[in-house]
Amino acid sequence: MSTTALRSPNNVLANAVEDAIDVLRPRILATDADTIEFTVGTQINGHPHIGTHLVQSLAFLVAQEARDAFGIEAKVCFHALDNAPAETATDPMTGTVYQRTYRHMLTEGAIRDLLDEHYTRLFDTLASRTGVPFTVTTYSGQQEMPEYRAEFLRTLEHLDGIRWWLSPAYGAAHIRIPCPQCGWSEKHAEQTRLVELDDSGALFTAVCLNHGHYEANIDPFGGGYLDLATLYRNVVKERCYRPGHTLPVMVKGGDWTFGCQLVDGAHGAIGVPAVPPLRIFTPLILAPDGGKLSKSLLLQTEQAGQAATGWLLNPSAWPGSTEDYVGALTETAELLLSDPKHFFRSYTTTELERLMTTRRSTSPANQGQGRPRNMAIYRQYFDLIANGSKTVEVRVAYDSMKRIRPGDLLRFTCREDACLTRVKRVASYRTFKEMFATEDVKAVNPTATEEEQLRAIHAIFPPEKEALGVLAIEIDRVNPDA
Repeated sequence: MSTTALRSPNNVLANAVEDAIDVLRPRILATDADTIEFTVGTQINGHPHIGTHLVQSLAFLVAQEARDAFGIEAKVCFHALDNAPAETATDPMTGTVYQRTYRHMLTEGAIRDLLDEHYTRLFDTLASRTGVPFTVTTYSGQQEMPEYRAEFLRTLEHLDGIRWWLSPAYGAAHIRIPCPQCGWSEKHAEQTRLVELDDSGALFTAVCLNHGHYEANIDPFGGGYLDLATLYRNVVKERCYRPGHTLPVMVKGGDWTFGCQLVDGAHGAIGVPAVPPLRIFTPLILAPDGGKLSKSLLLQTEQAGQAATGWLLNPSAWPGSTEDYVGALTETAELLLSDPKHFFRSYTTTELERLMTTRRSTSPANQGQGRPRNMAIYRQYFDLIANGSKTVEVRVAYDSMKRIRPGDLLRFTCREDACLTRVKRVASYRTFKEMFATEDVKAVNPTATEEEQLRAIHAIFPPEKEALGVLAIEIDRVNPDA
């Protein structure tokens, strides 16, 4: 699959950057973070469709690109939203709609099985391909955390200021506290009331479909399950992040570009922190009628007798092996990331199907080696690698760099230029001085003395970075068409 297989329109953001991850640069430069955590959340309500898998794949690939471009550790955190509604019921007397979540309908073991069935293999493969580690947390686990519950209690102090941001039509915050006996709760929380808020917590009253009125006290350490509607949940989640050595980045589907206007309005109504976490909005996948890809839209299309490829709705129906599916998915995601014009746009299922089923031709240089790892480098060093005179690249021993092995492909990049290389050898040292006692100075930089090189290296890598260790990576240029 070549980039000529895809034509993309101009847009404001694509014209402002040279790479999709450039949108991270201002915040990275403004912090002293040494790690970026990319968070992607998904409702675990049965089979994920292709749009969900694409967002998750892009989270890993964006993390890999950011790690390689900025020299900063990266990881992915998958939030499994087990508070997705699993079943609903309507009170025939009042018309009130009630719901029960997956977490309240299934055991913890069943939730783990659901994650394993639909996500774990994909994530394991993506982590192996990119070298980006990941963790999995559930919403149920998150809402139990004292930090999350304490932040929720703080938002209640500003409830009158945020409720219209969270529900512009009705001004309802949609705080759901499931019945402790059966787990049912009002879907729209019409009868849920905040009765008292003080140092002992927040006292709510609510109504259960089966058990009538009940009370629940929410405090940082317990008092009942806290289920928040989507906008409110995102406000609390984003406010839990604090400036520090880990820079949080939210990876969201393109439809969130509209929803975040309301989330940011709530942040502003509450006050500090005034700046929400960074967000990456991935391409929006559209059904043939122009609506966002969803199971309901695709089912309606099929019921109407119109064509709809089964694996778009249920990737397990892909006509091939799991490895082939992940390969097609990853290659497509790489293509979208290859140009900001490809990334900051939407795709129909027809176009996505074409891209997924048009596999990239694999040259001998790439066979059996996996995806080349991109490594951004300054122009003066790039030119030396490109002309073959620099055969040893020096890097700090970040965890991600320590995964580099002989035989790996490294693609050195400088703006629009790229040079593909293969790793011959990786050597570890405690300091740059120790490295130069063993490595050929001219192989590292044939145009500078050891003293000049040490001065330049220390300007790039301060002592706290050198303390992580030093790697000398011997490379050979590779002809990608060989």
